[in-house]
Amino acid sequence: MADDRSEALRKECYRLVDTCLYTSTTFYIWLRFCRFLKTAFLVVPLVCGSLGTWSVLTRSNVESFRNLTALFSFLAGLLPAVYAALKLDRHLDQCCRLAGEFKNLQDRFRQAGDISFHKTFPEFEADVQPLFKRLEKARSESFTAPEWCFKRAQNKINKGDYTYTVDEQAAHPAHPVALQYITANESDEHEDKHN
Repeated sequence: MADDRSEALRKECYRLVDTCLYTSTTFYIWLRFCRFLKTAFLVVPLVCGSLGTWSVLTRSNVESFRNLTALFSFLAGLLPAVYAALKLDRHLDQCCRLAGEFKNLQDRFRQAGDISFHKTFPEFEADVQPLFKRLEKARSESFTAPEWCFKRAQNKINKGDYTYTVDEQAAHPAHPVALQYITANESDEHEDKHN
């Protein structure tokens, strides 16, 4: 039987699984949004530049069309400067790396809680210590995503978007898919016996 220290460490591993799940999901949501922004900052200036120089609009006698071409030209020049000022590429790289690191740590802490827990406490602790160091290093960057990303991650997790089938089957051995298969096979066997 595991001692109290192993139980406490296992509990901490599972707590960190949850922490890493929420953090990585938050970062992935922010990453998707940032990638969308990057695409918009690259495509919109091209479209605006094209519209700003389109002869149908620039040669028009309608003043609102000429004003519109001026606006398009202004945006075509402004948006790349805003993109450069935001340093979105550096931000994307950091978010991508940290999202992956927290997702990997989530799996490693789960494995430690499920597998290494059965080792002696010193071996269990030795397996977990490098994970704590990796977690501290990832947290030391103090990268934060907006609050709305966390709320969205919370909703996705609570809806079960990140619940794995194998975990559901372990928690509920009579999983609906398994029951359907078993029931179908039993009814086939029952018909074969009576025919």
